[in-house]
Amino acid sequence: MKKIIEINGMSCEHCSGRVEKALNAIDGVSAKVELKKNRAIVNLAKDGINDQTLSEAVTEAGYEVVSIAEKKGLFS
Repeated sequence: MKKIIEINGMSCEHCSGRVEKALNAIDGVSAKVELKKNRAIVNLAKDGINDQTLSEAVTEAGYEVVSIAEKKGLFS
């Protein structure tokens, strides 16, 4: 399953790197942060990873989660 996390507060590559590292530290998560779009594309390799877990990782990295949505279709 893929999810899109909209994130506020990232202003540079260092910021996006912190968020990406925090998300990728979660077992079963593969994340790529898109700084220009202020979002992370997250691949969940296993069930049981909920939105709260993802949100807490971003918040602990120092940023604000605006929304989390399931990615549907080829383009978003």
